[in-house]
Amino acid sequence: MPPTDGPLGPGDTLPVPAAGAAPPPRRPARTTPEPARPAAAPHTTEAAARTTVDVSSVPPGRAPAAREAADGGRTAPPPPVGASAAPAAPDTAGTAAPRADGCVVHRSVAPVAPGRVGRAGSWVRQGPRSRPVAHGYGGGAARGVAPAPRRRAPGLAAAAGGAVRVAGAWIAGLLPAGPVPALAGAAGIMPAGRVPALTGGAGIALRSRVGGETRRASGVRGGGTRVPSASRGPKGPRGPRRLYEQARRAWDRPLTAYYLILGSSLLITVLGLVMVYSASMIQALEYSLPASYFFQKQFVAAIIGTVLLLVASRMPVKLHRALAYPLLMVTVFLMVLVQVPGIGHAVNGNQNWIYLGGPFQLQPSEFGKLALILWGADLLARKQDRRLLTQWKHLLVPLVPVAFLLLGLIMLGGDMGTAIILTAILFGLLWLAGAPTRLFGGVLCIAGFGGLMLIRTSENRMSRLECIGAIDLGPEGECWQAVHGIYALASGGWFGSGLGASVEKWGQLPEPHTDFIFAIAGEELGLAGTLSVLALFAALGYAGIRVAGRTEDPFVRYAAGGVTTWITAQAMVNIGAVLGLLPIAGVPLPLFSYGGSALLPTMFAVGLLIAFAREEPAAKAALAVRRPGVRWKSMRRRVKKRPSGER
Repeated sequence: MPPTDGPLGPGDTLPVPAAGAAPPPRRPARTTPEPARPAAAPHTTEAAARTTVDVSSVPPGRAPAAREAADGGRTAPPPPVGASAAPAAPDTAGTAAPRADGCVVHRSVAPVAPGRVGRAGSWVRQGPRSRPVAHGYGGGAARGVAPAPRRRAPGLAAAAGGAVRVAGAWIAGLLPAGPVPALAGAAGIMPAGRVPALTGGAGIALRSRVGGETRRASGVRGGGTRVPSASRGPKGPRGPRRLYEQARRAWDRPLTAYYLILGSSLLITVLGLVMVYSASMIQALEYSLPASYFFQKQFVAAIIGTVLLLVASRMPVKLHRALAYPLLMVTVFLMVLVQVPGIGHAVNGNQNWIYLGGPFQLQPSEFGKLALILWGADLLARKQDRRLLTQWKHLLVPLVPVAFLLLGLIMLGGDMGTAIILTAILFGLLWLAGAPTRLFGGVLCIAGFGGLMLIRTSENRMSRLECIGAIDLGPEGECWQAVHGIYALASGGWFGSGLGASVEKWGQLPEPHTDFIFAIAGEELGLAGTLSVLALFAALGYAGIRVAGRTEDPFVRYAAGGVTTWITAQAMVNIGAVLGLLPIAGVPLPLFSYGGSALLPTMFAVGLLIAFAREEPAAKAALAVRRPGVRWKSMRRRVKKRPSGER
């Protein structure tokens, strides 16, 4: 017989009292204070909640301390003396089966692993005074409740748990019907029909309601399931913010400038062909010519210009620099020939044309713009390499004298509009070269004074200056063209009268297919059409500025900036004159108006921009990756040829 105050050994037995005798008194509980247990870490709360202590593993006769440690610090009454310790047979309905020693055996609904809570084939044991334990996986688990002999009254924790379950059921009722991923947590939150069904095998089968596709979700350690990434919250901004981020990323791609230049220039050219055909039909019939006469000439010029664009876009930068001096010399020679009687030809009072035979004629001053850009860019790039641009004499000489030479030859023919565009190109080159403000302002004052003197010495130019913002034709009709241009824009409305339905082109508006083609576009296409044209020119200008700003080659910077200045300045002068904001200068709208002499050098200049955009390191790498031939050759070098039957 063991001592009364010692623990029971494996071979010790308890005395059996006689019939009718009172049961032995309960051993008093330990009075020594138990050391405080450390608080569980926050990340172990869920695992601790799913942990179940096997109370029945302690013999009934052990010391109270052993039972308290197994029963979570709570004391339990000893079993009846002489009771059998045989375990009860497990039931198959998932209910609790009491044992003779007062313990209760629970069985999970889903088979779980032996020795683990919530795994296949486990038997979870619970003492008579321990709380009910929820088994299984979150969301679809069965809750086993043991009919304990002594059951505590529901306290604050139980009331809070019930409130949480009710609130969860109400929130789940607001969710739309559909497959819901299994969440690790208390059971019974999701209503029927929304919780994934439990399968008899290991793991959980998530069955989609559309198509019946079934896939298995890997379990998380501890009996839960891994929550899909889609249900963890949004990965980024949504709505307008997300659209803005996507547009910004697309705008910052290496090939953005390349596609903007190519796309906007082609769209302007195609739309210009359509408007030339619509605006020139009546003018051709007045001259007893076919209705498509001007359109055919413009179409031929567009084909030749497209060839020049492709050639210029494929030429290396060194070849562009090599063409600068020959192009300048040829242009100056042709501009001198224009002033020779019998060779030069005057149109509308300006002698700046050379006949080439048949219906074709050439205006050398348009090629002078391109020549000045290439030659000036090469000159400034060479001086920058030698660090000579910090001296004002190297900055101005010989750039400004050569520009003045071209301006003089143009002004001999009386073409004030082309002289204005050439002056804008000169100022653009000086600005890009970093000219000081005082020097830049001095050159601007000299050019302005010279232009004012030229305007005051010509009655025609003075009348054009007086027609800025005019709404009346004037006593002698000197503002006829400006006023009828406003009439054409005003009658267009929001979406225009339709292609070919213009009224002003029937002899009311002079030069409807050249200088004032923008007014006809506003009448036939309306405000939407004119804004589209402006947007295309704005995109082309932005792309040119981007190419000039991101390159490290000084020649590319000066040439791209000069071409961008040329196209945008000429477009502003033409559109400003049509709107009545600037005097009528007689310059065509780039890539849009009729005129082969203006279209050819402009398309070559656009080819320059495309070539410069392709020369960017990031754009070059992106284009190389998109070439199918390069990708195929690289794969053939690196990957061996597989047999015909191998996959």
